Amino acid sequence: MNEHSGRGSGTTWGLVGWCTGVLLLVGTPLAASGRLPDRLATHWGAAGKPDSSMPLWAAALFPALIWTVPAIGVVLGLRRTGPESAGAIRGWAGVTLAAGGVLLVGGQASVVRANLDRSDWREAGPVTGWVVASVMVAATAGAVAWLATRQRPAPQGRAADGPTMDIPAGQRLVWLSRTSNPWLQMTSAVTGLVALAAGVAAVGGLTGPVPALIAMTPFALASVLLLGCASVQARVSEEGLKVSFGPLGRPARRWAVQDIESARVEQRTPAQVGGWGYRLSGLGTTVMLRRGECLVIRAKGKDFAVSVDDAERGAALLNSLGAKSPR
Repeated sequence: MNEHSGRGSGTTWGLVGWCTGVLLLVGTPLAASGRLPDRLATHWGAAGKPDSSMPLWAAALFPALIWTVPAIGVVLGLRRTGPESAGAIRGWAGVTLAAGGVLLVGGQASVVRANLDRSDWREAGPVTGWVVASVMVAATAGAVAWLATRQRPAPQGRAADGPTMDIPAGQRLVWLSRTSNPWLQMTSAVTGLVALAAGVAAVGGLTGPVPALIAMTPFALASVLLLGCASVQARVSEEGLKVSFGPLGRPARRWAVQDIESARVEQRTPAQVGGWGYRLSGLGTTVMLRRGECLVIRAKGKDFAVSVDDAERGAALLNSLGAKSPR
């Protein structure tokens, strides 16, 4: 995956995250407007009593404006950095947006819950417990974002012109290729948004925990599974082939060089293998993220294929490494 496609994918996910944050920040108080007072308590003093308030419309829009400021800063920062520092900037941008977004949404849900079914903002309940929980979840989200966006070292290697290549003595060659499916990623984002909305509704007191859990579970599970199947990375080295799934590179499948009988390139389509994602068919196992060339290996009598770019180079390196390795 080249730098341009990486930036495009990051921009798409950034836009989806920003829109999701705005929707939840504005939509949560508006969805509960019939059960909220005209003014909402928005600040609590040291004694845990509300001491400041805002009109409903301001309480809905003000956090969204706060959320917009770091989003604009991230966009400007990415535009002004060169390729050598873009990876580090993306890592910190992911941490900022993920942690900040979760913290703001959790805080907004806590405010709504404290004001729910109150006739006056001065009667609002405490928010300390919910705010502490929001901070902990935000820290976790930031850590996950850092792991997902951290810059990985570029592979070392040289070009190969055919299905096999000469490997000079003393040199270690590595081949790396990444592929992602934007439609699977978008579907994962949509199902994740539904699960997140159900969770925010429960935190805000708009629904009970049991109905929220029933609504969240299938959508959250679908979101995680889709995200894990929406991107793949294939790596060939002296250790063999490693295929990693999802933004965190987990889970992963590995084959040692001596266990790979052969490697080749095939043209495959979703119709041939039964659809998108991780598929089992008469052709063996296929990780299908886009139609076209696939790296196919034969190991222990079974075929495994992954749809990645530059598959011929990966197959050539595997075949050359296998020729030097005892079976």
